[in-house]
Amino acid sequence: MSTELAPVIAAGTRWLLTAFPPAPGAFSHALAEAQARQAVTLAAALRYPTPLDAQLLHLLGPGGSARLDWLTGADHGDAADADWRTWVDETVVSWAACLLAAPALAGDAHHLVDRGQTGEVSRLTDPGDREHDAAPLLRHPDLLEPIAALHRELLLDLLDNENAVLG
Repeated sequence: MSTELAPVIAAGTRWLLTAFPPAPGAFSHALAEAQARQAVTLAAALRYPTPLDAQLLHLLGPGGSARLDWLTGADHGDAADADWRTWVDETVVSWAACLLAAPALAGDAHHLVDRGQTGEVSRLTDPGDREHDAAPLLRHPDLLEPIAALHRELLLDLLDNENAVLG
């Protein structure tokens, strides 16, 4: 995966953890962060599959978190928060929410893009009780729905079309 996607992955992960905080404790935070990062990394690999796509992202910018913040009622914070929020890609976060809510969908997405690009995603595709306990809000389909619904159809179309070509 291109290192040029690192700011989008970091911002998307941070946004998800801010909007859907983990259970208390350092261990829960680490498990929730791993799940969010895996989802955002996989979504970014789907959204920006080539180095040229990543370069265009840097040229045009990802769009920011304003609409996502509005949907979740998030506080925009102070000026220090403004910088990382500009790197949030709404589509990537929406797709990540879809993947977090549906492990089977995450498995399909991983099979499609895994060419060593996304790394380990087992906490995303095969979550156990520890993952659910650490991130009950991040794994709750009803809570994720407003975000997931934004771009779910685009993700499903992408996966269907790519699977038809590969199948």
